[in-house]
Amino acid sequence: MITKLDLRESLNITNSEATTETEIFQNQTLRPILKLQDDLYFSLFTNYALRQKADFNSLSISKKQIFIEQSIQKDAVLKNTFIGITIGMFTLEELKIYESESKVFNKRIITMLIERLKSQIGKE
Repeated sequence: MITKLDLRESLNITNSEATTETEIFQNQTLRPILKLQDDLYFSLFTNYALRQKADFNSLSISKKQIFIEQSIQKDAVLKNTFIGITIGMFTLEELKIYESESKVFNKRIITMLIERLKSQIGKE
């Protein structure tokens, strides 16, 4: 049977002795999940943007990037949807780690997600 871990690509990010447990979780769990779910996040956001702002596709790249950042930071439902999609890919062990510092991890998820979405603009 294929597990959630089998679906993720190993990113081979090296950790030093100074790497914190939070950074290790980010590099070994969050980044691979964000990469795996990239198409889903982008499709969901594009659909959201078109519903919110009919002329999204006509915006300049910089205005699209600002719209991405502001939308995710201000729209709690959208933000929580993205966090939920990410959490849904956790194993039970990862969920326990996440629950220990959920606020910190949520902030990291959203920061990385915003950057991923911004980098996709112009590629579509």
